[in-house]
Amino acid sequence: MARKKKKKIIKYRRPLQLNIGMVIFALIFLYMAFYVYQYITRNKVQPYEVVEGSIVSDRSFTGLILRSETVEYAAQSGYINYYVREGRRAAVGTNIYSLDETGQAARMLEENALSQELLSEQDLANIKRALSSFSLSYSDENFDQVYDAKYSLDSMVLEYSNFNSLNMDEVLVQQLGGNFSQVKSGVSGVISYSIDGFEDLEPAAVTAAAFDESSYSRAITHAGDLIEQGTPVYKIITDDNWSLLFPLSDTDVAELGTSESLQVRFPGENFTTTGAYSMITGADGKPYGKLDFSKYMIQFLSDRYVDFQVIMEVAQGLKIPVSSVTQKNFYLVPVSYLTTGGDSDEEGFLKEIYTENGTLVEFIPTTVYYSTDEFYYIDTGEDEEIRAGDYLVKPESTDRFQIGQTASLQGVYNINRGYSVFKQIEILAQNNEFYTVRKGTSYGLSVYDHIVLDASTVEGEGELIYQ
Repeated sequence: MARKKKKKIIKYRRPLQLNIGMVIFALIFLYMAFYVYQYITRNKVQPYEVVEGSIVSDRSFTGLILRSETVEYAAQSGYINYYVREGRRAAVGTNIYSLDETGQAARMLEENALSQELLSEQDLANIKRALSSFSLSYSDENFDQVYDAKYSLDSMVLEYSNFNSLNMDEVLVQQLGGNFSQVKSGVSGVISYSIDGFEDLEPAAVTAAAFDESSYSRAITHAGDLIEQGTPVYKIITDDNWSLLFPLSDTDVAELGTSESLQVRFPGENFTTTGAYSMITGADGKPYGKLDFSKYMIQFLSDRYVDFQVIMEVAQGLKIPVSSVTQKNFYLVPVSYLTTGGDSDEEGFLKEIYTENGTLVEFIPTTVYYSTDEFYYIDTGEDEEIRAGDYLVKPESTDRFQIGQTASLQGVYNINRGYSVFKQIEILAQNNEFYTVRKGTSYGLSVYDHIVLDASTVEGEGELIYQ
């Protein structure tokens, strides 16, 4: 029996048949892919809406306090005992301190203190009030104020406790004789026991090193200490006038240089005052600001350095981001060359046109971006009809002006119409984030205008804006 012949089966591939639907679908797909790619890769511009606002340009400084200070030194060695608290005003002849060469006075005063109340209720109330005031104003950023507060409280306790010892002075003089002496003030003034070496510093002798607080130190002699002859024991401030010196940057010199007085805020003391301002040159040749005051000296008696703010003028206007501002060059054209078209109110200039038949004058409508008393500012773009080298003709005159002189303006890109238009601005004030610019200018911005948030994202004027 013969075997059956195997059949070979070959698949038949149908040819691809294109129809109009597939073609349209492919074109739509390609168009959408291209549009998505363009959208992803194109430069996106963020808008900003112009608003009215103001900037208070407060400048913060740390100043060095100088006063009329006279340091007094011990005339002999011995154990010292003070009678006047830090910050108290002493008249001529007031007992400031006493010196005991043997140390017996301290023992007698201690025995006397045990037999009477050391601090009265009023004394304790004053100490609590001072401690409470410090607690309310304390900040971790100014931890060094803790030492100033401790020093002030020590001085208060010293005065209150030593006040009771004044009644013992005559007894001590009689019993100890020449071994015990009292020292009286030779002039009237405010007493301080903090000696730091800046007492004789003159403003013209100041250098940058004087503002290095990390190396600052002061010496305070405490009651009961054994001191040597010639040791500084206290200082007396004989004048309520005082000065505040502070270093100036180039920006500070430009902004403050012409001022005769400045309004100053002291955040630590929570008050504002005005001081007479001047600029001096230090011994190192650098510029320093100098503020002179006639009151509030006692508030800063325990301080050599103080933080303060100079309150600059509040500028009202339109508030725009710093990132929106750019610069652009313009051609300058004398104001006398501006005219209007014969059949319209459009403004422009008369330009010389050279033809085979001779020289003609043609009116060119032109956008003016800014004006001064002398010049109009017009665009320098390559697609503009007025370019460098062209001659403009003065209306009703034979005078000619050749285009070429340029100047730059600060401005922003206005995008109200969907494309970028340069608008000139006049800056009134600034901080790190914003400018305040003048409103109501002829070629400037208005409230609620939309501008480019970051001017660097726009290549130039006339660019279509995609948001």
